[in-house]
Parts: sequence; C-alpha cells; structure tokens
Amino acid sequence: MQKFILFTLGSWYLETQRRFASTPVNVVISKVTFIDLVKRAHFATKQARALYKNLEDLEKRKLISYENKSLALTSKGQKLFEKLYTELRPYVNVIHALKQKDPFSYTRKVQTVLSQKVLA
Repeated sequence: MQKFILFTLGSWYLETQRRFASTPVNVVISKVTFIDLVKRAHFATKQARALYKNLEDLEKRKLISYENKSLALTSKGQKLFEKLYTELRPYVNVIHALKQKDPFSYTRKVQTVLSQKVLA
C-alpha cells in the first residue's frame, strides 16, 4: 500500500506541475487534503487513519517529507516514484489508448460469438 500511496502522491505532483508549467506557481498539498483526494477519487478504500499511518511510515522511511503543512517527495522518494512510473507506464498506456479510441479500430477483423448468457 505504501508504494501505491507514494505513486499517487508522485502522480498528483507530476500532473499539477504539468498544468502550472508556464506559471511561476508551485502547488503543494497537505496530508489532510491528500487523504481527502484519495478517498474522494476512490483511489483506495482504506480509512483515513490507515492512509495517515501509511504517510507516516513513508516519512519514517524518508521517502516523503512533511514541512510547513505540505507533503513532498524526498530525493529517495522521487527515485522510487520514477522507478514505479517507468515500470507501470506501459500498462497505463494500454488502458489509456483503449479508452481514447474505439478498441475495434485497431483491428480489421473481429469475431463475434453468441454468449451463453440466459436472457430472463
């Protein structure tokens, strides 16, 4: 679960930095707001206390820091996030490509068969 939390935090920062790249603004997030984000987006089904504990454990392992009420990846955490991102990116690309374009458009011949479902 800790890798998932780290990946979620890193991805959030990556996306927010991308959106504000042309401005002199940096976006930060507090623990409470991050936990709220994870819960509202249904990224995890754990209770808020469990998510908070995971954040504390990541802090103890020096993968994230919490200063001035803002979460940030440490250099060690950034390296692990980049490794996870590199490993997962091909899988995410497949999902993204299939959602962006009709899956049938990638092939010329698709077979259809009757399903065994019983209509009631």
